[in-house]
Amino acid sequence: MFAGALAMTQTFAQSTNAKSTNLAVTDEELMKYATATDSVNEMLANVRIDLTEMVKQSNVMSGARYNELSKIVDDPAKLATAQATPEEIAFVKQVNAKRDEEMAKVNTTYQSLAKEYVTGATFNKVKKALANDPKVKKRYDSLMVELGKDDPSTDQ
Repeated sequence: MFAGALAMTQTFAQSTNAKSTNLAVTDEELMKYATATDSVNEMLANVRIDLTEMVKQSNVMSGARYNELSKIVDDPAKLATAQATPEEIAFVKQVNAKRDEEMAKVNTTYQSLAKEYVTGATFNKVKKALANDPKVKKRYDSLMVELGKDDPSTDQ
């Protein structure tokens, strides 16, 4: 994935309109930021897919029932009103625990990529440029489309 991403950097020309080279976002910086973001997006998609499968394969409840109870699982009065069984409550809590565990992994990976692969200074520079420079945002969006072509959620 990284090799393909690096090859794509050569297709995006650097902005020659930037007045200060210190503030301009290079293709390499933008590619690293986009690659890190895409990696995290893929992880998030995999978490969604895994949790959806966990609910679909459940013998305890339907997906609709899971959605209903997941919103109220921490409110005993609402659970009683919904007539939630102990098995249903335990299953929702099991799915939530799995989600929390996987999200912790995603967060750790995101922080690691931001600090070590992109670097903190570059991460902040690109993030700021994305918020303030439509040309950088357009370049980034193009990269994300290309990088997103291997997103696992598109395989479903």
